[in-house]
Amino acid sequence: MQKIIFKITKENSSLAADSRFECFILSEDLPSHFKQEFASSAKQSGKLVLGLSLSDVLAYHLDGIVLDLSKSEHIKKDFREQTKDLKNKFIGVICRNRRHEAMIVSECEPDFLIFRAWQDGIENIKELTSWYNEMFLIQSALYPQEDIDYQSFETDFVILDK
Repeated sequence: MQKIIFKITKENSSLAADSRFECFILSEDLPSHFKQEFASSAKQSGKLVLGLSLSDVLAYHLDGIVLDLSKSEHIKKDFREQTKDLKNKFIGVICRNRRHEAMIVSECEPDFLIFRAWQDGIENIKELTSWYNEMFLIQSALYPQEDIDYQSFETDFVILDK
């Protein structure tokens, strides 16, 4: 069964203690005071909190980052540049939904790889996540962009924002 990573897009402090979630991603546009308070509260509850920018990770002492390298033409270089100041932090990477990019990102050794999923092309993404799960030890996550049956995917995590 997939573990849930919850992406927080609106202020809701009660989520930090919600037992359904073990990890959170804080949206960049949340108010600073909320990010600080939520990160502290989640840590007290033994939960992980990830950011979407290096500045948030450092400012709020978050546990790690989610990098979007899905548009990168220089994945390894961009990964190195964006993670050089992130010692002992968790790193998740969003990549294009193609085997080649998944392999390149995996060579960078993030903690987990993220595949986005839409209703259109869902069978191709299922095949990709199944292949990835068989070939790599690095954990994977599915980030549904629409309402889809995420439980039918072979990933370790699912990222939800609703």
